[in-house]
Amino acid sequence: MMQKPVALQMYTLREESSKDFIGTLEKVASLGYKSVEFAGYGGLSAAALRTELDRLDLVPIASHIPLEQLEHHLDEVMAYQKELGNQGVVCPVIPLERRNKEGYQQLADLFNRVGFKCQKEGLTFYYHHHDFELTRFEDQTGLDLILNGTNPDWVGIELDVYWLKYAGQNPQDWMTRCRNRNILIHLKDMTTDGERFFAELGTGGIELESIIDYGERLNVNGWIVEQDQCKGSPIKSIETSLNYLRRAFNLSI
Repeated sequence: MMQKPVALQMYTLREESSKDFIGTLEKVASLGYKSVEFAGYGGLSAAALRTELDRLDLVPIASHIPLEQLEHHLDEVMAYQKELGNQGVVCPVIPLERRNKEGYQQLADLFNRVGFKCQKEGLTFYYHHHDFELTRFEDQTGLDLILNGTNPDWVGIELDVYWLKYAGQNPQDWMTRCRNRNILIHLKDMTTDGERFFAELGTGGIELESIIDYGERLNVNGWIVEQDQCKGSPIKSIETSLNYLRRAFNLSI
């Protein structure tokens, strides 16, 4: 049984949100999700958004914040999160020009500074990876350089099971390696054909049950449903994924 919170990454519904942000949150809540991870705020102030979340009985688990804002506007970012009632601050991606050995080493220094400041404000900082960080530079990958160069007390990790599998990695191995850090998990599935496309949870080939069972034993901070691209309706996709979790893990939401 899943004990940790299950959230939806709102990036999945980016097109719907761009047309009607509050209406999309209402649909998420009506399906039964109780928590969300943000990738933008629909132009709302923190106070206004918190009012809507309270009305819908939704709790923020984290927010994806562009690297540029973390690097140059961290005080404003932290103030918004605190007013919103959100604790998790996530760097979601890094630009192409920084995806080299020197760039990763410099990012580790930056993440230490960001993570330290977030911790002082009662927030938790995470880095979210894709597959490109698993490219090797001599004896280390980019993700190795980030993890080896950061203080685990200050810098957590948002592991993405799809991108780990896409890169030929074992999610449990990375969960074990990061067990002394704060961990969030992006739950995704992958089609079993040669396309290896994003799939609704329980419809693909990723070993979700063993991943979730192991993560619960490791006491990860939370689970986040995300589907980067959907071939059908994204709303239907997130409903299918939540229903799978309900069936497979006696999820009460």
